[in-house]
Amino acid sequence: MKITALINKLPQEGQLASLPRPYFNHSVELKKAFSSKDRAEVLARVGLNVFFFPSEMITGCDLLSDSGVTTMTNEQWASLHMGDEAYGSNRGYFAIKDQIKKTFGDVFFNEPGTGEPNAFIFHQGRTSEDALFTQIGKIGKNLIVPSNGHFDTTGANIEANQMQALNLFADELTEGEKGFHFKGNMNIERLRTLLEKAHDRVPLVYMTITNNTAGGQPVSMENIVEASSLAHEYGIPFFFDACRFAENAWFIQQHEDGFGDMDIKDIVLKMFSCVDGFTMSYKKDGLANMGGGLFLRADGLFMKKYQNIPGVLLDYQILKEGHPTYGGLSGRDIMALASGLATVTDQEYLTYRINQVRDFGEGMHARGIPVVMPIGGHAVYVDVNSFFQNTKMKPDDFGGVALCAVLLAAYGHRACELGYFTFGHFDKVKKVEILPEVNFVRFAVPRLRYEKQDLDAVAEAMKILHAHREEIPGVRVTYGRELSLRHFKAKFEFKS
Repeated sequence: MKITALINKLPQEGQLASLPRPYFNHSVELKKAFSSKDRAEVLARVGLNVFFFPSEMITGCDLLSDSGVTTMTNEQWASLHMGDEAYGSNRGYFAIKDQIKKTFGDVFFNEPGTGEPNAFIFHQGRTSEDALFTQIGKIGKNLIVPSNGHFDTTGANIEANQMQALNLFADELTEGEKGFHFKGNMNIERLRTLLEKAHDRVPLVYMTITNNTAGGQPVSMENIVEASSLAHEYGIPFFFDACRFAENAWFIQQHEDGFGDMDIKDIVLKMFSCVDGFTMSYKKDGLANMGGGLFLRADGLFMKKYQNIPGVLLDYQILKEGHPTYGGLSGRDIMALASGLATVTDQEYLTYRINQVRDFGEGMHARGIPVVMPIGGHAVYVDVNSFFQNTKMKPDDFGGVALCAVLLAAYGHRACELGYFTFGHFDKVKKVEILPEVNFVRFAVPRLRYEKQDLDAVAEAMKILHAHREEIPGVRVTYGRELSLRHFKAKFEFKS
């Protein structure tokens, strides 16, 4: 009893400034030693394109992407051994079916042999986008797919099918309001104007949660409901790009009135009650290294409006990926995915995960680095224009590309330019760059992989580069300026 009385007087566990992680390290990999000279030489050979830089030479943090680079849990590693590699109806298929229904709702996975096919497994998210937009593109001409922010391959899949991928960013994002927590929102007024003028050209409205293109910012439940209602008012299906659905739900719980006492799992169900379908890469909030899917609401508007598409999608899936019950994935990968999907809505995990990214971003901000504030759920975004303000860096010097190259060569940290080069394009007629609305370098934090010391090292390196920003040269594009998805393929050299 005495010890209980003492404990009750002490600050409680959750009130301490430093809290233990909600997980243990399962295994470690020792890094190889490479010098900045080694990295600079190799980087020059691959044309300063960080995608082509060998990962084993990254002696710092690899923050190129949070996709497929999750450190899996013990339960996931154990589930790999339970994988059933049968060609049809393997054990993992039933595990993922049950977990999809539990996480997102029964209406997104019809039981085998009942109803139209509405759940399509793919080996990764962009393949599910390809399947969806290949069929949508056949509906008509001059179609527009509006979004709060299409990511690179999403927009490319839409445009490959002769449709326009239209970004409707929230005003709060482009106007730089620092205290607003839902800068990833769809611009409802711009969406309304579009639908009033051209609703017959909009086959579906597509919302990304969280908004990777717009600084990794979340979307509010209010905005989800508004966008869904507006789309349905015009008889248009409403979809999610749901890669980071759990992280988005956490922000709703923490920052939107009326959701503070609601469980993450219930918030997710409420979010998905608004959509007629969704695509997803499970390499993010599936906590898996591979996997994707396309799911249609059984009683939703998409299934009613486009009755022929589910059957065509099934044929497409079989032709491209294999039998529908494995969809291009090994049985063991499906088992790991089902396990990860069950873990990702855990409150303790999400709180630690998002606070780790926030701490990293606020550490950058405290060191004078211009970052998108508030910090999003999966990454820290450096504002390239502000970073190089009052220097000689010009828009077509692609400062974000240059910054990533110098950071990798000097300190062994890899980040990704998501700005003027990635989302821009070269007008072949006018011979000028067409620049997008945003110009960021993204530092995407893999799940369950790094610790505070690792990320603090990145922030310290960025502080040094910011102090020397006037000395960072721009880059010249030596190959790929006119290509689609050019950031994956281009080569550069520093300007003298």
